[in-house]
Amino acid sequence: MSDWIGLDRISFREISRQNVTFAPMAGYFVMEPCVIVAATLMAVGVVGVEMSSNSNRIETYEDFVKVHGVLLAASGLPQSLHRQLFQKLTTETFDAGSYFKIEVCEDGRQRRLVLDSQSMPKESNVFLVDHAWTFRLSDAFSQLQEVPGLAQRMASLMCVDTDLDTDIEEVDAVKGVLHENGTKSNVEDILESEIHNATEKGDGTVKWLELEDADIGDDMLLSLNLSSKFPDLQALSLCGNKLETVEIIVQEVTKLKNLRALWLNNNPVLKKCDHCMEDAILQGCPKLEIYNSNFTINFGEWALGFCGEVYDKDNPSSLCLRDRPLQSVTSLDLSNRCIHNLVNKAFSPAEMPSLSHLNIRGNPLEQNSVRELLEVLKGFPCLQSLGVDIPGPLGESAIEILESLPTLCTLNGVTASKILEEGKHVIDSMLQPRLPEWSADQPLADRVLSAMWLYLMTYRLANEEKIDETSVWYVMDELGSAVRHSDEPNFRVAPFLFMPEGKLSSAVSFSILWPIQNVYKSDECTRDFLYGIGEDKQRSARLTAWFHTPQSYFINEYEKHCQKLQFKSLSYTPTKSSNTESLHRSDGCASRVYTDIPYVEEFLTRTEFVITTEPKDADIIWTSLQVDEDMKKATGITDQQYVNQFPFESCLVMKHHLAETVQKAHGSPEWLQPTYNLETHLPQLIGDYYVRKRDGLNNLWILKPWNMARTIDTSVTDDLSAVIRLMETGPKICQKYIEFPALFQGRKFDLRYIVLVRSMDPLEIFLSDVFWVRLANNPYSLDKHSFFEYETHFTVMNYGRKFNHMNTPDFVREFEVEHQVKWLEIHQRVKNTIRSVFEAAAVAHPEMHSSKSRAMYGVDIMLDSSFQPKLLEVLPFPFEVILYSAIVAESITEVANSSMFVVWFAA
Repeated sequence: MSDWIGLDRISFREISRQNVTFAPMAGYFVMEPCVIVAATLMAVGVVGVEMSSNSNRIETYEDFVKVHGVLLAASGLPQSLHRQLFQKLTTETFDAGSYFKIEVCEDGRQRRLVLDSQSMPKESNVFLVDHAWTFRLSDAFSQLQEVPGLAQRMASLMCVDTDLDTDIEEVDAVKGVLHENGTKSNVEDILESEIHNATEKGDGTVKWLELEDADIGDDMLLSLNLSSKFPDLQALSLCGNKLETVEIIVQEVTKLKNLRALWLNNNPVLKKCDHCMEDAILQGCPKLEIYNSNFTINFGEWALGFCGEVYDKDNPSSLCLRDRPLQSVTSLDLSNRCIHNLVNKAFSPAEMPSLSHLNIRGNPLEQNSVRELLEVLKGFPCLQSLGVDIPGPLGESAIEILESLPTLCTLNGVTASKILEEGKHVIDSMLQPRLPEWSADQPLADRVLSAMWLYLMTYRLANEEKIDETSVWYVMDELGSAVRHSDEPNFRVAPFLFMPEGKLSSAVSFSILWPIQNVYKSDECTRDFLYGIGEDKQRSARLTAWFHTPQSYFINEYEKHCQKLQFKSLSYTPTKSSNTESLHRSDGCASRVYTDIPYVEEFLTRTEFVITTEPKDADIIWTSLQVDEDMKKATGITDQQYVNQFPFESCLVMKHHLAETVQKAHGSPEWLQPTYNLETHLPQLIGDYYVRKRDGLNNLWILKPWNMARTIDTSVTDDLSAVIRLMETGPKICQKYIEFPALFQGRKFDLRYIVLVRSMDPLEIFLSDVFWVRLANNPYSLDKHSFFEYETHFTVMNYGRKFNHMNTPDFVREFEVEHQVKWLEIHQRVKNTIRSVFEAAAVAHPEMHSSKSRAMYGVDIMLDSSFQPKLLEVLPFPFEVILYSAIVAESITEVANSSMFVVWFAA
């Protein structure tokens, strides 16, 4: 590695180990992206495996396979490379520097990996890639601040360690020094040389003149008198000079009546002039077809010939109009030419019968209908390859374009058969990469936090009982991070956990790199960032994390989503009379209760109820388990017994289903923040993000796992790439963050209400007078660094953190004083919101109704700065609320012997 990156191997390992917060757990190793090993490492003898030698370290290939067999299978590494991987791991052989080199690209804002050896056959070699930085997301900012050298190395790796503006200024300064020293080319000498060359080759007529970066100012342009010296000039480039005055430029340029192309790019005049200069030049030069690299309304045979490489400095024009010079054009790149109307006499099958490759991306073409454009393109008999924006002038669907143009073999670089087979509507190749952006005054740590989502990979550890609550994120070293994306990659990368002593306490994480295609010298080495993820998992939308995908497509999807929600207004119509059954036994005996919850068994002491240990003998089943058909068969539970849960209640208690339920019934009510299920509505979320960015609105979002509590794996971010990449850690919803919540003594808080549901039809719900106030520990802040501070943005503190709580009366009294409000008014709005939530479930999911069901839910509410309630989530069986209520009431017996069971079952 030191051969090509300037760092030695020891520094890699020291930094990697210094920053690892990686805590191995026996069990699953979750591979990126989203591939989980299907059997525990314990099952194959990771811990306590019997080695073939007496050493504690793995020394034989057989032992290596015994310990790592599951990981080898999960990585996808061909079996033919397993032994080579073993050898390189045990000898710590990092030999990639002998085969590859890293090249700077994208103007220094990216690097790419290139094969430096003559060739590398498919599946012929495997290489170790070190991890330069491994961390938990919550620790990212603190590590960048505290670990010596980490921010500097990451900034260099991610190409954000220098200021591009400063570099440009330095280059300009160097140019100025060169000019002052007299080493610049003399413009007069250039003109004389052009005339001399034209005389030698023909009649001395100069038709193409390039005066780029020649330090030409307004006065010099006047003195050159180009129209007198070159009256037949057809192409003139004045790029990169010092022209500033519109009137002088128009005066001199419009004297060139035969001008076909004019380039004034990178002159100061363009920064301060409007379209008046362009209009004046077009009026004075009626033959002009190209202006500042864009096509004019006059474009025709010359402009097309220039883009088709027919016309250049050596051949500036056709000798005869009857030559039909476009006849030989097979490939035509018209991308980003600001073409408004493609219907043109010169752009026709008659003029270009051999055209087979066409690129029209980046052009508005708003003066043509989809039908017009398709009719024109259908006329080209040899057209096989097309590049076009999707959505764009040919419509919103790649599939529809291919169906209209059946002769196409490739669309945007992707084979037509693959597009049709995978059902891809938006083509994700040939996209411009997202490059990191930063300002000169931005600290390195902040630059890294913004750029890191372009480089991160992730995995999660687990044992046979549970998956680790938070994922591990890592950055590969300089070599691994230079491997860029391709839809048709020639390499594959996978994380690999090596346990040199046969147990996870000795584990070290690497990535492994191997060729999956034949690769040749100077080929770029690429991988698929979304390996195994197809359009059924929103591949094209997910590539937005790394590339500039078509914004118009996503905005259109968002607008359609909004229109759909506007028409949702289902009204709840309750049954006229309650059909809730009473539990009272006809024989006058106490109702038998089966429970697996110790608190219920210990504190349910009312004489109306008696505990039984057999579910089949109970009148009431109060369990923490899901009562489904399998459980009924196993325990003997029947449909005649009362159960403390409603069927299909997942429509409320799982976050993605909750949002769908509310939206299905109410559309987009004010009490529910805009919410998207990222597994199904990522395009709509991206469109929402783009619209907010366009309109200058706040773009802060919170990501929540579908079905986890205690804010596990929950993140707050305003970075679209981060939103998309966080999908890799499991299914999530993305919800608009309440950036301006109501605060209590400067801190964020939320309220948990206990709701008893006795019937869904008619809806009978009871709201406890006691609610749970949960307070953040730190003062609230919207500083971007605070997003990494759990105790600033989250309120669940009763799991290993300082527990802040208040009893209800004290909170209400102090809140009213602090904000000069009446709590009863707020409470009424909260009650209305909670009722609307359960009405949504009753209307959208009538299958929830069951006369034998009762349930208790926790409903979490937050208030915004206008004291309007916002629904956060609904939780099933929140037994901790019983304990908290006991704290507030100062008597757990009082709570347990409350009227809860009577309200539920004995009415």
